Amino acid sequence: MALRPLHNRIIVERETTGEQKQGSIIIPDSAKEKPQQAKVIAVGPGNRDKDGKRQPLDVKAGDKVLIGKYSGSEVSVDGQDYVILSEDEVLAVVG
Repeated sequence: MALRPLHNRIIVERETTGEQKQGSIIIPDSAKEKPQQAKVIAVGPGNRDKDGKRQPLDVKAGDKVLIGKYSGSEVSVDGQDYVILSEDEVLAVVG
């Protein structure tokens, strides 16, 4: 991957759910809700404290996390969609 997050930012990939069907009606992608569960792809080194030491992040690559539906900035790299957000925007670590 050509992305490397800075400071306290993380890069996540939203986990996709299967196609939603209601009876014989297929709900289009534009009407589906964004998934809130995501997999952490990369983490930044953390912010510096007042003494200049790095404060490591609580999440690490490979963790499953819950994020807000509209949090972060969505980017597309090499045809793959990612969300870049700060660690403060992570709601919880799953499992």
